[in-house]
Amino acid sequence: MRVIGTSGHVDHGKSTLVRRLTGIDPDRLAQEKARQMTIDLGFAWLTLPDGEQVGIIDVPGHRDFIENMLAGVGGIDAALLVIAADEGVMPQTREHLTILDLLGVESGMVVLTKCDLVDDPDWLGLVETEVRDALHGTTLSDAPVLPVSARTGDGIDALLARLSDVLSELPRQVDHGAPRLSIDRVFTMSGFGTVVTGTLLGGSLRVGDEIELQPTGLRGRVRGLQSYRQSVDIATPGSRVAVNVAGVERHAIARGHSLARPGQLAPTRLVDARFRHVADAGRPLKHNAEVKLFAGAAETTAHVRLLDAEILMPGQAGWLQLRLDAPLALAQGDHYILRYPSPGQTIGGGMIVDAHPARRWRRFQPDRIATLQTRLQGSPAELLAQAALDEPMTLSALRQRSGCDEDTFAVAVREALDRQLVVEFSDGTLWSAQRWRVTVDHVTRILADFHRAEPLRPGMPREELRSRVRLKQQTLALILDSQNAVVADGNTVRLSTHAIQFTQQQQARIHELERQLAAAPYAPPSYADAASLVGDDVLRALIDLHVVIQVSPDVIFADVAYRQLTQTALDMIDTHGSLSTAAFRDRFSTTRKYAIALLEHLDAIGWTKRDGDNRVRGRNAPPVKTGVFPPDPLSPS
Repeated sequence: MRVIGTSGHVDHGKSTLVRRLTGIDPDRLAQEKARQMTIDLGFAWLTLPDGEQVGIIDVPGHRDFIENMLAGVGGIDAALLVIAADEGVMPQTREHLTILDLLGVESGMVVLTKCDLVDDPDWLGLVETEVRDALHGTTLSDAPVLPVSARTGDGIDALLARLSDVLSELPRQVDHGAPRLSIDRVFTMSGFGTVVTGTLLGGSLRVGDEIELQPTGLRGRVRGLQSYRQSVDIATPGSRVAVNVAGVERHAIARGHSLARPGQLAPTRLVDARFRHVADAGRPLKHNAEVKLFAGAAETTAHVRLLDAEILMPGQAGWLQLRLDAPLALAQGDHYILRYPSPGQTIGGGMIVDAHPARRWRRFQPDRIATLQTRLQGSPAELLAQAALDEPMTLSALRQRSGCDEDTFAVAVREALDRQLVVEFSDGTLWSAQRWRVTVDHVTRILADFHRAEPLRPGMPREELRSRVRLKQQTLALILDSQNAVVADGNTVRLSTHAIQFTQQQQARIHELERQLAAAPYAPPSYADAASLVGDDVLRALIDLHVVIQVSPDVIFADVAYRQLTQTALDMIDTHGSLSTAAFRDRFSTTRKYAIALLEHLDAIGWTKRDGDNRVRGRNAPPVKTGVFPPDPLSPS
């Protein structure tokens, strides 16, 4: 099935041609019939001589309704550009041709209608020459030009035969398993409820399918399907489809909304795009200019951010970031048109290369422009690596972002891994190898600077490092697990080459502190006294190395004494059922100060808990008689 669009400046002749071809009047509105002018989209269909079924979208030709025309041409396979033989090429004809060119419509025909009104063959030759000149340099430059008369039927058979030839040369629509319908009409039918229509792309729809409408996020179900007035169980990509939607009210849907599988599309208010400024635009495109954006059947106002130029002159191309005033469901590869709001004028268009950029980019950044260029022209493997640039992504999320079908995506993943364009992590996610290397280098530099500034600290706190490199916790964990240059010790991260080293003078003071701790293991020097002896930075290093254990702001123990105190406390609880502060104090012939400090420390780490004036085993205590000592709360968990 194919969908073509009829476009032209003489609405009466164009609609008459559609009626002649299909037997269907595409003008639905009473106002259209009264004025003999197409105002909104019209729809019809026919079967070609070769059996091909073709849907027709009849779009308005008058320049006052050009924005309605844009809602209908986004999903067409080919165009019939209708020009009245008795009038020739008009300004609105050129605008329609420009739009078709910007949307990349490469197949079509020019139909010179009303040929029965032209008696002079020389005039008809002049009109055809004028048409050829207008087509030159556009995607339709080689399109055939056929004279017809919709009134008499002259040339209609030749038109149908040539249309069959044009459509037969097009590649078949591929079912990528990602159906997407840009809604161009929504209405209610008695006994059925809400019905939406559009051209189905990307995949098939089935009766009973769960669907999601974007940008609203409302979910429903396909109650019924029609294609060319025939009820079907399955609608295939490339056809005009009417979808009877269950679960969503008519008032919640509008032209420009998109229908897709749940989770397939996401709304956006920021897009990166390649843009071509038409040569006959009236003025340069400036940074922050207000424009109207049209994509599929959707439209919204937007503001332009020029990423690689101060201004874009007519005829030039460049990179834009568009900030949308309302969210739209857009995807990479979508074509779009830009117009000035007032006075209305088509100024250019192009292709969206990233529908969900991570942020607003700084201007004039060569690396960013290179990334966008790869997204536009790269191989599937390169595009996959670009899609995984911002953060590690699951295969399903990558496939959705890349827009590839299943087979192409599988090949792209293998090639990207073979070419080392991506890194595969232990959880199966993929990340751009370039971004991974840059991030690892960044982490390494930060840690090297930290070790130089703090040589007596074992490493940087993990959360401080995460904040410095601006990564999610999960992403940082994957990075730390994927290389050997950086080591994570619990909540501390260090270079694998880093180790705390003391000077001879510092080592001598440490020996003296160790002697004092051994001389009075259960009534040791205070933190302040120990810091005065060895220095606060050295004492903190000894605590980080677990040579000294700090149980309160002013109480420290040597590691061996701490283990003896802790194990004995648990043994006394196991023997007597509970432990009093006095009994613990007397067992080690120490003072109440040290006994309370140690027991409150054990409460804090959950190895003991208060039971009146006594202690019993806490929720984190090890099994009875394991001989395992509780850790220092500052040590890795």
